[in-house]
Amino acid sequence: MFSGIIETAAQVVKLEKEKDNLHITMKCSFANELKIDQSISHNGVCLTVVRKDKETYTVTAIKETLDKTNLGLLKPGDKVNLERSTRLDGRLDGHMVQGHVDQTAVCTSVKEAGGSWYYSFEYEPAQDDYITVEKGSVSVNGVSLTVVNSKPRSFEVAIIPFTWEVTNFHQIKKGTVVNLEFDILGKYIAKIVKQQLGELEK
Repeated sequence: MFSGIIETAAQVVKLEKEKDNLHITMKCSFANELKIDQSISHNGVCLTVVRKDKETYTVTAIKETLDKTNLGLLKPGDKVNLERSTRLDGRLDGHMVQGHVDQTAVCTSVKEAGGSWYYSFEYEPAQDDYITVEKGSVSVNGVSLTVVNSKPRSFEVAIIPFTWEVTNFHQIKKGTVVNLEFDILGKYIAKIVKQQLGELEK
């Protein structure tokens, strides 16, 4: 479980294809603190550390992950948002993020607003349970954000300078593909309502 509070944006240093899998090696400031088998969120995707040294570590993304996220689009030099799993004795500063990306979205605009930025994203709903609500939570590339201007297939988020600098939002521009994880509570509620409406129609 994660909170959507990014610790750092690590640089991709090596990509290795092995059949349908992709081994991703990143240079990270806390690589020496990591352990093999540890779970880390990468652009919102929970992946397991399989190799490490003092400055870099490696994770493996399988075909299912590559098909449903933006990890297959990575290139050496790209920045990836990282978050280690939430400690049970810590504060939940963002919202409950599982590290299970629902689908991707495309950035449709970036607007500067007096020192902050508004990013707009558009997505094709994979199913009716995937929605946003005004002032609700959404994870974009693993970052816990508050939704503004919510619409059936799009939404905006506001980014403050600190988030812009610490995460890979400074690399996102119009046309960039990002990972989305919709709020888990919202998904459950939407599914329950959908099932109840289905029962009423019988």
